[in-house]
Amino acid sequence: MRRLFIFLAIFTFSLNLFAGEKIITTSDGVKLYVKVEGKGTPLLYLHGGPGSGSYWFEKLTGDFMEENFTMIYLDQRGVGRSQSAADQNYSMERMTLDFEEVREALGFDSWLTLGHSFGGILQMGYAERYPEAHKGMIMLNCTINLQESACESWIPKAAEFVGESYTCTGDTVAIPQRMNEFGGKLREKDQFWKMGSRDPKTFPELDKISAEIENFNFDFGRYAMDYPDYWVNFKPMTSKMKMPVLYFYGKTDFMVGPQHHENLEFENMLLWENKGGHIPFIEDKEDMEKAILAYTAKYSL
Repeated sequence: MRRLFIFLAIFTFSLNLFAGEKIITTSDGVKLYVKVEGKGTPLLYLHGGPGSGSYWFEKLTGDFMEENFTMIYLDQRGVGRSQSAADQNYSMERMTLDFEEVREALGFDSWLTLGHSFGGILQMGYAERYPEAHKGMIMLNCTINLQESACESWIPKAAEFVGESYTCTGDTVAIPQRMNEFGGKLREKDQFWKMGSRDPKTFPELDKISAEIENFNFDFGRYAMDYPDYWVNFKPMTSKMKMPVLYFYGKTDFMVGPQHHENLEFENMLLWENKGGHIPFIEDKEDMEKAILAYTAKYSL
C-alpha cells in the first residue's frame, strides 16, 4: 500500500511539473505562450480568429474543461502573448510544426485537439501532417472550407443584414477584401452581432476579455488570409481520417454556415446540432458541455 502511495505521489508530482504558464521556443526561435491546467486526457485548444488567442476560452469555460481534460492553452505565433515570426512565416506547415514542438516539449505522446471557428482549418492541417499525434478532434463551430463558409453564408448573410444582396460568382474582388467591406457595413449599422449571436452583448464581451491582455499581438490575423494554405477545401480529406470527431454546429451560425456540416465524411463522428450561433461557450454553454461529455463517453476518451 505504501509503495502504491509513493507511486501515485510521484506520478502526481510529475504531472504538476507541466502545470502553469510557460514559454516554449520553437525551432525557428519564436517564443510561444502556453498554459497547462487541469486533469485527464491532454487537449490542445486551437483558437480561431484568425488571431483571437486562447484567453477567451480559458476564462469562459476553463473550469469545465479543466475538470475533464489537461488543457493546453496556446497563443499561436503572432497572437496574444506569443511572439511574431521574424520572417513573417505563418504558413500551415510552420503553424502545425509549432503544435508538434509544443507537444514534444510538454512530453505528451498524443492528445486531443479542440478547434473553434478558423481553428478547424488549423486542426485539419495539423491532422493531415501529424495524424499519429491525434487521439481525436473536438470541432466547435469550425469551418473546414473557408471559401464555402465565406461565399455560401458569411458574405451573403452580411449583405442581407445591411439590406443588400450578394453572390461570389463573377466577383473580381478578393474574398477577404469583400468580407472586410461587409464587416464594416455591419458595424456601421450595429448589425455585426447578428452574424453569430442572439445577443448584441456577446461579441463585445469577447473584446472586453481580450483587452485584459496588455500589448495583445495581432500579427497572425494580419497575414493569415493571404496564405493559400488556409483556403484549401479540407472536406474531401475527412473521409481519410480515422480519429473520433465531435462536430458541433449552430443553426444560426452564419459565420461558418448552418449547412457547413454537410458532406463531412469522418469515419467516427458525433454530429451535434445546436440551436444557437457562433459562440457556444457564452450563449449555449450547457449544450456545449453536454456534447463534449457525450463525445468522451461515446469514444471512451
